Amino acid sequence: MFTSSRCARRREGFTLVELLVVIAIIGVLVALLLPAVQAAREAARRSSCSNNLKQIGIAMHNFHDTYGYMPPWAYDFVSPPPGNPVPGQNQGHSPLTLILPFLEQGNVLISTKVELSVIDPRNWPPNWGTNAAAKTEVKTYICPSTPSRVIDLSPFFIANGLGSASNGAFTVGATDYVAVRGADNNFRNACAPTMPDPSDTCGVLGIKGTAAVPNGELLSGKARLAAVFDGTSNTILIGESAGRHQVYSKGARAVSPNAPGTAGWSLNAGAFDYNSAIRVRGHDNTGLISDGGCCVVNCRNVRGTSTGGSAGQSQFYGFHPGGCQVVRADGSVQFLSETTAATVVAALVSREGSEPIGN
Repeated sequence: MFTSSRCARRREGFTLVELLVVIAIIGVLVALLLPAVQAAREAARRSSCSNNLKQIGIAMHNFHDTYGYMPPWAYDFVSPPPGNPVPGQNQGHSPLTLILPFLEQGNVLISTKVELSVIDPRNWPPNWGTNAAAKTEVKTYICPSTPSRVIDLSPFFIANGLGSASNGAFTVGATDYVAVRGADNNFRNACAPTMPDPSDTCGVLGIKGTAAVPNGELLSGKARLAAVFDGTSNTILIGESAGRHQVYSKGARAVSPNAPGTAGWSLNAGAFDYNSAIRVRGHDNTGLISDGGCCVVNCRNVRGTSTGGSAGQSQFYGFHPGGCQVVRADGSVQFLSETTAATVVAALVSREGSEPIGN
């Protein structure tokens, strides 16, 4: 008995329709899983960011235990330290510089001369100066949720006649975390009228300090945790202000153009620059207009408007969905929601206002 060749023909492979169906199913599964994968990655990045802040908080406490006071958010020298070819410079260093030994980064501080101005070639990176440690990016100061970037200060120094393009890039270590120094008076008047005088004394780190030369020993600005009358758990010490040089507005939108002197570029982005400290100001709901409203968390990472460049007075800003992270004066790390009321933020950045802390 013979079998028909047509019946004996074996079926091989898939039809085009079947392949398209399989591809469509895989596409649907990927679309369903991708948000979960991204959420898991962000959870890991946020955890790493939280750990960085925890380490900074511990380092601040260890500094306090060693010296009997917190490092001020900034300090200036009584008179310009000698030997600086840049005349009249008395600007000191940020607290992130002073706590380096307590983060196992003492070698960076040894090379960085805190008894000299931060605006001194002896504290600048080659080829602008002689301190190679100025280029160091301390891993603890970088939040992994933040887009990567390079901090190049050469446009500023060239514009001020302190070098030329032939020197190359003026690269320094970045930071996504900065000290909290209080709030701006415009913010109090518009958004938190019951807030006490929002001078530098509002913050945990007290007023700007002064230092003698040549040893850099602080003469004033020695704030102590005992002076945090609102309670260390109710007062923010360090907060996220992430992403600079690039200026970001509400919704992690990069402001353009990003060039020195424009709205999308911020000068104060280095870890050792005390001008990066947070001094709270309100913004409109787009984050583009400073003093245009009472939006204070994840609205804009620096002070500024849509019509001019941004410099100084960093603001609470993180790249985590819904808010940013802060470390309070007791060393605990908390998530600061972007829906937090301006009055609550005002209470959290003042150390002796006796304001109630709501939700």
